[in-house]
Order: sequence, then C-alpha cells, then structure tokens
Amino acid sequence: MRLPAGPVNLWFLVLPDTLLLDLAGPAEAFRLANQHLARRGLPPAFALHFISPEPETLSSVGLPLAGLMPLPAALPPDSWVWLLGRPGEASKVIRPEPAWLSARDWLNLTLAPLLQANPSPCRLLTVCSGALLAADAGLLAHREATTHHELLDELARLAPGCKVQGNRVFVQDGPVWSSAGVTAGIDLALHLVAEVLGEGPASAVAQVMVVFHRRGQQDPERSPLLAGRRHLHPAVHAVQNAVVEAPGEDWSLERMASVAHVTPRHLTRLFQQHAGVSPRQHVEQVRLALAREAHGSGMSRDRAADLAGFSSTRQWRRARTRQAD
Repeated sequence: MRLPAGPVNLWFLVLPDTLLLDLAGPAEAFRLANQHLARRGLPPAFALHFISPEPETLSSVGLPLAGLMPLPAALPPDSWVWLLGRPGEASKVIRPEPAWLSARDWLNLTLAPLLQANPSPCRLLTVCSGALLAADAGLLAHREATTHHELLDELARLAPGCKVQGNRVFVQDGPVWSSAGVTAGIDLALHLVAEVLGEGPASAVAQVMVVFHRRGQQDPERSPLLAGRRHLHPAVHAVQNAVVEAPGEDWSLERMASVAHVTPRHLTRLFQQHAGVSPRQHVEQVRLALAREAHGSGMSRDRAADLAGFSSTRQWRRARTRQAD
C-alpha cells in the first residue's frame, strides 16, 4: 500500500438544500479509508473540511448542518474541492441567491486559476448537479464532464464549450472529475481512494460500505483485487481482506480457514459459491494484481514480485501462465 506525502485536503462546499447523500457518501468513504489506515498504525491520508458561504444551513432532507467553515481565501496544494448536488430541476438548483453567488465567485477567483496551472495543484470534483455550479463559475469550458442524466441538456446550455458526456458514472478531464449523481459520488470517491492508497484499501472500504466498487464505463477491466467481491458473506470477505493486507504471508488453505472460522473444505465451498474461485486461486489473483500495480508504478520486477508475496520473478511468471490458461 502506498501513502501520500501528506494528507489530501478535501473541501466539501455545502449550500442550502445540499443533497445529504452527495455529501455523506463520499465523505464517509474517505473517513473509512482513514480508519483503515489507523488500524494499521498509519496516519490519515485525507483531511475533511466542510465549507460554506454560511455558517449553517439546511440539507435536502431538512437536517441542519452547522459548524461549517467559511470559504478559504486560498487553497493549499493537494486540495480537492467537492461540489455537491441539490434536488429538483435546473431552475431549482441554480438560484441567484447569496450563497450560490458567493460560491460561484469564490470558485472563479480562487479555484479557477489553480485548475489552469500545468500541472494543477488542486482538483475539482462534482457530484450530480454540482456540475451546474462548476459550469456557472466557468470551470468546465473546453473540458469533458457529466452530471445527472436529467440535467445533461442544462449542463450543455450553461457551458457551451463543455463536451457533455451522458451515460457515464464519472468522467475525468485533467484535474476536473464529474460524476452522474447520488451514488455515483461514492463510486468516484472509491476510485480516488484506490488511486491514492491502492485497490486493496479501496476494496476494504467498499466492503464496509456494502457497495460494489464500480468504475466508469470507459475504464479498463475491473482489477482482480475487486473480483469476487459481489457478495455479502462475512467469512469470505474476512479471508479476502486478510490476504490483501498481508499477501506475502503463507496462505495455506488451513490458515485461511482459521481466519474464516470454518473448516478448509467448507471454506473451499464458500469461495466457489460466492467468489467463483478457490481460496488458493484468489491468493494468486491478489498477488498478480499487486505485482502488476507495483511494477506499473515504476518498481523493479524483483521488488514488485517480493512486495506482492512471490518468492521470485520466476514464480510470478508461472502464476501469470496459470491464470492465462
């Protein structure tokens, strides 16, 4: 697992009627990622900040949100600004009220210049109709973006220079990431956890949230670290988590069965039923995925093989051959 040099600052911009799930879903994913690190004695990778033009406001479900920080005058490096959705049609989302206008001006003055830098020290992330606020602030010109399917036409109207993408879970264009809405914000958050920490921690977070980790339609095939995770069986998940956490350990069938608190024969049946592979095949798939990820990040083949739990690059090659058969 890799760690950032310092925590990534996440700035969730809260307006009146912010969709609560757009806020809580991604925020919870990052909180759980920090919790995952804390259990291993590691520092948090994400610092969560909740900002607003107003110190308190009401969410979409009427729940008061208080203690909100003011819009910062400047953003430190490694800042990710999250724009969240609001319920209703475009006319109800885009209201020339003080909070909307203040947020729009702040984005234009504070974030826009940072997004234009190359490379940009910051990111913009939108959930659902949060893309309309980004468009109104002039942040989506000449970029690809998406939003909730009911608001695609309005996004194109607000940002005529934007290449609007429909039928996508989320879209990336440089430092700008946009998602389709509601649960798609969770998908985007999980993708970003994987980008920062690796697929193992992201998969663990997805399991705790009982969310099937997805990616956008244009992304490559799902990582083997996430394969076999579309189930809710606690014993199988316990073994899968343990293997990802320590792939170099001697994962005999008996040891995996002890983690699951079942017999080896029963564990084999459970894995075939819920994951579609044997326990030993799962261990090999995890090691292969970790080795590819490490080697692809610039690590030597010998180091990547060792990190993933292979005794040698030769064993790694043999595992690749078996999986290809």
